[in-house]
Amino acid sequence: MQRKEFLKRGFGSLLGVATIVPLMGACRETSVEPTTTTGSGTSTGSTNGNSASNCSVTPSETQGPFPTKVPANFVRKDITDGRTGVGMTMNITIKNANASCAALAGAIVDVWHCDKDGNYSEYGGSGMQNINYTSVDFLRGRQTTDANGLVSFTSIFPGWYGGRAPHIHVHIYNASGKSLLVTQIAFPYDVSNTVYTTAQSYGYTKGKQDTLNERDNVFSDGYTNELATLSGSISAGYSLTHTIVVNA
Repeated sequence: MQRKEFLKRGFGSLLGVATIVPLMGACRETSVEPTTTTGSGTSTGSTNGNSASNCSVTPSETQGPFPTKVPANFVRKDITDGRTGVGMTMNITIKNANASCAALAGAIVDVWHCDKDGNYSEYGGSGMQNINYTSVDFLRGRQTTDANGLVSFTSIFPGWYGGRAPHIHVHIYNASGKSLLVTQIAFPYDVSNTVYTTAQSYGYTKGKQDTLNERDNVFSDGYTNELATLSGSISAGYSLTHTIVVNA
């Protein structure tokens, strides 16, 4: 079964209820993708979590079909592990909705995403991903938030695959290892379109993504609080900043 068909049928039927986090927030307002395309500069995303009065718990989303198998093995800031592409740093801040959106120190944050070609490590050799990457672990990592609730990762700009908009998976735990939230980070269209159409020399050869956020199986019910802010350029690399709000 191809990944696009998998997405259309729904994750739950194959993964089982115990392995996913239910989709929430069906009534969230749907955002409209920006139409401008720029090679550099800043594309501003969600402002959720920047104050006690703007502090909604970030929507939970599915882990997807390719979660990290043993996350504790990947305590590292640089998660590239040999994968090439446009450079990207990720700065993710975790806030606590139960403490007026104060920074959550000591939280464990796992991230994972596909490479520039749309493939995940730890999986493959099947209909969902033909290339076999079961023996490698690129683009997966774990960090613990500092006093400001911040974790940072060095990575590459993710590619895309059929049926999904570009995204990053994030799983947050408290310091004791209790799961607090599984969510995903969405990308502004202007930046991703620039990378996918003009960064061929970096290996992005598939062209424009085939699915926008508002038509994505995961983000289509609203992604306002999941949209990242990106700044930078193809040559200099991009910086992604994003705040995720949990109940801790």
